[in-house]
Amino acid sequence: MTRDVPKPMVLVNGRPFLEYEITLLKQSGIDDLVLCIGYLGEKVEDYFGDGRRWGVRLRYSRDGPTLLGPAGALRRAEDLLEEHFFVTYADAYLRMDYGEMMKAAVDSGRLGAMAVYQNHDRYGTSDVVVDRGHVVRYNKKGRQEGMVWVNFGVTALARQALSLISEGTRVGEEEFYGELIRREELIAFIVDNRFYEIGTPASLREFEQFISGGT
Repeated sequence: MTRDVPKPMVLVNGRPFLEYEITLLKQSGIDDLVLCIGYLGEKVEDYFGDGRRWGVRLRYSRDGPTLLGPAGALRRAEDLLEEHFFVTYADAYLRMDYGEMMKAAVDSGRLGAMAVYQNHDRYGTSDVVVDRGHVVRYNKKGRQEGMVWVNFGVTALARQALSLISEGTRVGEEEFYGELIRREELIAFIVDNRFYEIGTPASLREFEQFISGGT
């Protein structure tokens, strides 16, 4: 399905998945967006342009010939980001109170806040341990003891956190979040709504059903 288009451009009821996500963010009060693009990213840019059609401001940070991983790509986009900002995936539809999360992140004085959902392996494998309001472990490679939570897919960060990422190097999200956890700088923000994503054909069909009003 992604041979000719990047995953966020996979069609759902005739519209690219990313269009639903941008609309959701706009409805949540977020209208200044930076898209970190890599594989076939020009197709994203050609379709969405500057975002005015959707009532948002869109800018782009391109990964370039050397893939930097999620955190490395975020560091590349640093000059486009505000003092506090959200990070989210381009293949997930995430309903939550973004304003409350950002307030909690800023008020905490910590470098980051991760949205977490009490999953118990229901929607994929749980990958987060929460203790006393902080994320204390994050591992996507296999469930460990105490992992009843899952990374919901939204993080609020202070731009200062990006100094933990070496510029121009490939850095994965687990490595980056792991460093925040080690420094006790990542609080947990609990959400109640389940998430939808399009990482597999089955989850894509589930989102199609949801967006069509079937669930």
